[in-house]
Amino acid sequence: MTTRAASAVCLMLLAAAVAACSSSPAEPKREQPIDPRATGLAEGFGTMDRLVEAARREGALNLVGVPRDWVNFGAVMDRFTGHYGIRINVAEPKASSHREIEIAKAARPQDAPDVFDLGLDVAAANAERFAPYRVAAWQDVPDGVKDLGGRWYGAYGGYMSIGYDPRKVKEPRTFADLLRPGYAVALAGDPLRTAAAFHGVMAASLRNGTPEAKRGVELFARLKKSGAFSKPSKANTLVDWDYVNAAKAAQTAGDDRPAWKVVVPKDAALASYYVQAINKKAPHPAAARLWEEFLFGDEAQNLLLKGFARPVRMEALEMKGALDRQAAARMPAVPGRPVMLTIPQYDAGRTYLKSTWATAVG
Repeated sequence: MTTRAASAVCLMLLAAAVAACSSSPAEPKREQPIDPRATGLAEGFGTMDRLVEAARREGALNLVGVPRDWVNFGAVMDRFTGHYGIRINVAEPKASSHREIEIAKAARPQDAPDVFDLGLDVAAANAERFAPYRVAAWQDVPDGVKDLGGRWYGAYGGYMSIGYDPRKVKEPRTFADLLRPGYAVALAGDPLRTAAAFHGVMAASLRNGTPEAKRGVELFARLKKSGAFSKPSKANTLVDWDYVNAAKAAQTAGDDRPAWKVVVPKDAALASYYVQAINKKAPHPAAARLWEEFLFGDEAQNLLLKGFARPVRMEALEMKGALDRQAAARMPAVPGRPVMLTIPQYDAGRTYLKSTWATAVG
């Protein structure tokens, strides 16, 4: 090797050595700080794994007004705890939507509900109490059943239906059929206090897709006058959500003479959703957000379907081939075009019933 070539090689080696000494090791990528009260998964946690870690550190989840035997929620809760190891506490499982809000107002900070399960009208009236959060499946939730600010969003629902004992009465195709002899008709509670009963009256009031509470009150007043308005324990016909009547019908579906069947009236396909909302003052904010992500995931949505509720992401699940078709096939058929009450229609209906129900029906 010539002296010039050797010198060049030495210079190259020296330059490489200097570069190696002057460069520092690559710094590890920093993860974003966790914000358990963030408005979305990416903003608050970055990944689902980090959300799970934060929720596990909190260790518990407080729910309210969710019975285990309601649309298969027992299975949903068990699966959540099984996946994540987070204990679920349920306050007053049978509490109404209005009662859920009262419980939250009176609770000690550590006992307050993390998540609410509410009727849409109650959610809209109490939106200031809720923390905005958009689940990962936000785009699958129709705009008509969610607050665009993310404070509440529909999770599951159904249609007002007529359940009946086919051994005692013929299938009622419309609400007017209930006026015929032989029917002993009940509502699922007091329509001034119970959402299902209120929607039953409003479903009976529909004409060409438009509700008018007066018509519903008049129908039940006629049933009362004829002696056909009954208590649920003595009725052969029950006006209630299709997931309630369908679950009852499933108990005797394989019998030679089933004791219960369900039909959605052809002239009154009234739909409604129960919505989810996270408490602004949730004592377990990460667990609350993990619950919502789980509840709107494919697995939990199909579990609700097995409980005869119609999951809000039902259409999206079907399009991606993830829908439990066997469970879907058990749902009652829905004739006609579905109707959902607007907030003004809720308010008008409740105002009318408050002034007339007690005297007209009692």
